[in-house]
This record gives sequence, C-alpha cells and structure tokens, in this order.
Amino acid sequence: MHVNAIRAVGLFVGVSVLAVVVGWLCGAEKGIQVSVALVACAGILVYLFGNSLALRAMRARPVSEIEHPELYRLVRELATAARQPMPRLYLSPVRSPNAFATGSSPRRAALCCTTGLLRALNERELRGVLAHELAHIRAHDTLISSVAATLTALITALTAVSFLIPLGDSEETDLPNLLGGLMMVFLAPLAAMVVYFGVGRAREFRADERAAEITGDPLGLADALTKLESGNRAYPLPKERALLAASHLMTTNPFPGGVGRLFAAHPPVEERVRRLRELRRKWDMR
Repeated sequence: MHVNAIRAVGLFVGVSVLAVVVGWLCGAEKGIQVSVALVACAGILVYLFGNSLALRAMRARPVSEIEHPELYRLVRELATAARQPMPRLYLSPVRSPNAFATGSSPRRAALCCTTGLLRALNERELRGVLAHELAHIRAHDTLISSVAATLTALITALTAVSFLIPLGDSEETDLPNLLGGLMMVFLAPLAAMVVYFGVGRAREFRADERAAEITGDPLGLADALTKLESGNRAYPLPKERALLAASHLMTTNPFPGGVGRLFAAHPPVEERVRRLRELRRKWDMR
C-alpha cells in the first residue's frame, strides 16, 4: 500500500513537471498557462473521479444482485476465500470480453465485467478472471493504475490542444503550430511510457499467480486468457482517448494492434498462459 502510494505521488509530480515543460516548448507563456490548467484539472480529476474514469469510459453501470445473482455469488465466494471486502460490481455494455478493477483501496474498490465477458466464458474461466481482478484490488494495484489512467488522459488531452497554440507571438496566423503538431507525435508514446513505468507488467504475473491460489485452478484462468485475446481481436474497442488511457486496467489488452499496442501494460498472453500451466505442473508434482 505505502509503495503504491509513493509511486502514485511520484508519477503525478513527474508528469506534471513534464507537462509544464512541454507547454513552454509549445507556446512559451501561453503554453505554460495551458499546461498548468491541465495539471490542476488532472489533480482534481485524480482526487474526485480517479476511481470512476475507467467506469465512465466503458459506460459501465452498477448492477444489483437481483440482476446478476450468479456473478454476485462467484465474486462473494472468491472475496471470502481471499479474505477481502466484497467490491461493488459494474457491467459494461461492450462485446469485447474483458474485466477491470478500480479504486484507491479494497474498501472503495469496484469490479467491472463486460457483457462480452459473461457471454464468452464458462463459470470455471470466469472465476479465474474475477480472482485475477480481486488480486489487483488486494495488492492495491488499483491505486497506481487509477492515477496512471488519469495522467495518461491528461497527456493525450495535451496532444489535442497543443496544435491550437500559435507559434510565436502572432495572434493572426491561421496555420497550426508546427511544433505543436510534432509534439502530438511524441506525446502519444510518452503517455504510453507513463503507463509502462507507472504500472509495469510484473503486476500481471503476480495477479495471475494469486488468482490461481485463490481458485486452486491455474488452467481455468489460462483458458480464459486465451478466449479473451481471441475476443479482443474479434471485437476490438474503439481507439478513443479515454479508452486508451484506461486500457492498462483490463485483464488483457483490449487493443490487439495499431496505436493500442503502445498503451499495452500487459505481458504477452502466451507468456502468461505458459506460466500458469507451469504452475499447475508444479502443484501436481508436490
């Protein structure tokens, strides 16, 4: 918890300083003003809405136990086995099969499934995915992930406004700022670096292993990951800024190719499946 809190603060301060420097390069005093305004907005967003940005991006809504009793049963059983609080459950009306968790602490956590996930997986596989997300909640991974998502949204927003800042002091030119346009090219990979260094890929391996311990079935999660990757290729999410910023929260990368690969904070599914199968073999040899 303390490690992730320190990483979250450090990530926010570092990106804020970088945003101000970029604003100065793009438009001197006016660029700094825009950057400071964006940083202030980002701070407010992190504090007030950091836990819900991904839910909003995925158009998720809370679901009751009456609507999805089986989903509640599975999550309650897994949360009890993991000895952690029951998260709030949400459902996203998306065909792409995936799930994610968000929240600054286990007691404020939310777990969201897409409708595509509930359709694509059987109960054994679904238990593996739900346990994986509960593992992220238990490890407080959702704290740094929520901050990284907000900061990534800030950087991608900066790419959208940078070209509006006129080059030099002339207020009459109608030409886009050439430097601002170039910054759009460089800031998208920078946003991806924030995700990569702020979140990292090792956490997915840890969550996979913890999920296998909770369910006692590494192969169930391995089969689920394979289905999720196929489903993401068949029904990729639209490459919108908000969705790109939240993609690292998902169980698997929801963008199979193109610019979405820049924002992938996940190890290759093949590697994750291989590790889970090896874990099963180690258990069998005991």
